[in-house]
Amino acid sequence: MPRDVAETFTLGAAQIEPEYHDAEGTLDKTCRWIERAGDRGVDVLVFPETYFPGYPYWRRSTSIARWTDLMVDLGANSLHVDDDAVETIGEAVADANCHLVLGTNEVDDRRGSETLYNSLFFFDRSGELVRRHRKLMPTHDERTIWGRGDPEHLTTHDTDVGRLGGLVCYENHMTLSKAALCADGEEIHAAVWPGFWEQHGHPGDKTRADSAAARDTCDIYPAVREYAFETQSFVASCSAYMSDDVPEGFEEGEIGFGVGNGGSMLVNPAGIVKAGPAVGEETLLTAEFDRDERRATKAYFDAMGHYARWDAVNLEVRDGRPEPVHDHHPDDRPALSAARAQTLAEEYDVSVETVEAVAEAVADDG
Repeated sequence: MPRDVAETFTLGAAQIEPEYHDAEGTLDKTCRWIERAGDRGVDVLVFPETYFPGYPYWRRSTSIARWTDLMVDLGANSLHVDDDAVETIGEAVADANCHLVLGTNEVDDRRGSETLYNSLFFFDRSGELVRRHRKLMPTHDERTIWGRGDPEHLTTHDTDVGRLGGLVCYENHMTLSKAALCADGEEIHAAVWPGFWEQHGHPGDKTRADSAAARDTCDIYPAVREYAFETQSFVASCSAYMSDDVPEGFEEGEIGFGVGNGGSMLVNPAGIVKAGPAVGEETLLTAEFDRDERRATKAYFDAMGHYARWDAVNLEVRDGRPEPVHDHHPDDRPALSAARAQTLAEEYDVSVETVEAVAEAVADDG
């Protein structure tokens, strides 16, 4: 892992309301706030869950027919990795000289698929889209909106301010997913959410947070602090914000389950909240951090070092992307070596020529 990383850096959470279901308007607003972050010296900027072009708060409030129409509209305004909008965002990132973690609805790039994913797009300072993360398991009835992400996206990557990773919403509660990023050397973590809420007894009974006092029952507040402490990571937690205005194209009452009232926080590796939670406003939340904050926490509790017991507990992480078509008879099977042919000949008491002939016949039959 590279050690020539910055000793101090600034994290930013862009708690910004999208132009709902409007790709062009959201793109313009995204670039303007990236520019603001650049002016404030932000090194890593995080936008909320599915900020582009908005979280589907309508999913529980409409008929199936209306749901279908809105799914079509959402897909038409979501991002695809080959969209010109991705290049435009990259140009804004390069001008701002920052790293970007953008929450987006993503249109699948697999041939023949129109499935949407709840994704994070990671851009480096040059403006290149370096990788993405798709939420592995959409929560509850989100499964009617998004597909399940691929194992290959559960990873991190190096930047000039530290190794960067990210998870979406309840993934930040998933013990093994968190452990996977920690084991991959994560140092800076982006946690994105659809808002901030008060829980009334259980996760299925929650309402929009009215103020930061909602942290007493909102699971996000302890989750991001514990994530920071247990992995010794700097955490930029960015939550969605929506005003009370009814978006264009929607009717009163269609945007249900409106928990999008902010709640973003910036947390150091000791679990100390250095900024936020910012509730009830559109804002760019920033805070400066020092790598010694991580070193000091790890001196006491190092989850990847002196406190680890891999002989007692370890983790298996799968990678790769499942594909619909598999070649069960690849042409690049290794040829039978002379040494292996000789071994088989001796083992079965036949000539080397016989072994080679059988091997050739098997290869020809495919």
